Amino acid sequence: MKKIFFLATAFCLTGIVSKAQTQKGYYLIGGNIASMGGNTNEKSFNLQIEPKAAWFIQDDLAIGGQVSLGLDAGRGRGPAFNYFVGPMARYYFGDQQVNTPKQTRLFAEANAGIGGTNGGGRSTNGFEAGIGPGLAFFVNENIALELLAKGNITTGAGNNGVAFKPNLGLGFQIYLPTSKIKSLRDDMTRK
Repeated sequence: MKKIFFLATAFCLTGIVSKAQTQKGYYLIGGNIASMGGNTNEKSFNLQIEPKAAWFIQDDLAIGGQVSLGLDAGRGRGPAFNYFVGPMARYYFGDQQVNTPKQTRLFAEANAGIGGTNGGGRSTNGFEAGIGPGLAFFVNENIALELLAKGNITTGAGNNGVAFKPNLGLGFQIYLPTSKIKSLRDDMTRK
């Protein structure tokens, strides 16, 4: 009985003390683990994973990089390989700016870099940029589940020219202070 009471209390307190760790000096590590989207030029559907890492250069503003790898399936064509590599930036709106529940934070994310789609008789490789809103739900003070809606545009060489690719991602992020990263690094070098 004591164990059940303890677990219930810990779960409730986790929800009460959850706060966003979007302060200067924190790291953001994670990504979208189920990102779905399409390509309006080809009426195709894609599924991809998107690891990300960023550092908060000031409160609520993080810059870093992301990689995106996936498969794209279009009408009447074989599967194609999707990719993106480049920098990203994320801004979290504060409590005064947007009225959201205590455990959630609204954010905007933008990225720009090299991306494309190759295979299945089609290809577009070149500059890719994306922007969109997201919502982070903090499970505890260091882990958040996220939903991100983004519009990406790819322009460059290939038989598609300019492609607009809407995207909906579900993922998680881990927020760690610089001291915790240094401690983990030191522990790994000692072994």
